[in-house]
Amino acid sequence: MLRASQILVRTLALAASAAAFAGCGQRGPLYLPSDPAASQRATLPQTLDPMRDTPVPTPIVPAPPAPPAPSPSRSASSPTP
Repeated sequence: MLRASQILVRTLALAASAAAFAGCGQRGPLYLPSDPAASQRATLPQTLDPMRDTPVPTPIVPAPPAPPAPSPSRSASSPTP
């Protein structure tokens, strides 16, 4: 008589082989749709990695600080008393 583990293994092997031979059910040749609605659909790479075609923002680099303006000297702008 078969033990429960043997029955389980045989059942799993039968199910795996049936799934392998069943396929997806799609029949006929493969084609790429060319209608306008198809151009708006995501491609396989976009589906697998949605951030792939997202533009990378450029970092904002601050401008270097302007050199300080020369301050007028007191002796040159006003006479000393």
